[in-house]
Amino acid sequence: MDIAAVRTFFMWCSILNVGLLILSSLILTFARGWVYRKHSRWYPIPEESFNVVIYSFIGLFKLFVYVFNIVPFVALAIMG
Repeated sequence: MDIAAVRTFFMWCSILNVGLLILSSLILTFARGWVYRKHSRWYPIPEESFNVVIYSFIGLFKLFVYVFNIVPFVALAIMG
């Protein structure tokens, strides 16, 4: 594998993961009640705890996308 192929791989990983992050953020912004009702059927959890858990998950996912997708892509783009 050459650097161009790896750079293309990280580019598409970044695009897909950022798209998934935006989609999940939009769903949680506009349909939070629906998401809570679906999840509370499986796991009995108060809504305040659900908000903490889901926003922590989104924050952790965003951190992983930055560290494992965007930063390697930018580093490979700088390398040439």
